[in-house]
Amino acid sequence: MSQVSSTFIPARVAIMTVTSHRTEEEDSSGHYLRDVATEAGHQVVAKSIVSENRYAIRAQVSQWIASDDVQVVLINGGTGLTDGDQVPEALLPLFDREIEGFGEVFRMLSYEEIGTATLQSRAVAGMANRTVIFAMPGSTKACRTAWENIIQQQLDARQRPCNFHPHLKK
Repeated sequence: MSQVSSTFIPARVAIMTVTSHRTEEEDSSGHYLRDVATEAGHQVVAKSIVSENRYAIRAQVSQWIASDDVQVVLINGGTGLTDGDQVPEALLPLFDREIEGFGEVFRMLSYEEIGTATLQSRAVAGMANRTVIFAMPGSTKACRTAWENIIQQQLDARQRPCNFHPHLKK
């Protein structure tokens, strides 16, 4: 199976904001991810705000993983160290494979922006049922760092030497 395409192939994306206080109107990070994914040519097929509860997070992500309509899940929020930050605990049991490099590269880039505070980021990614899941901190700045420097390129089938498209469900 070829790793690289000569044409852009849009992905079907679901976006989740994990929060205990933000409403749809206040969801600047979720709106940012929706807008940049759409501008890049992808199709946003779902967007939700989920409370800081590992079982609620896991239930929504599980639904998306099982759906043929979703190839990519972008999650913002819930990756820090407070009691409510439960995204890694919610996702790790769902992953068929963890993508360790996402968290490593995100923290490396984040270190250049916020210094050692990046140690408190538990950004994670993985594959589940041929769906790629990226979880990043909830600030719009962190979402921008992850999207512009990692995710956007890896969701582009033209990206060399490799990208995630060959691994996604059709």
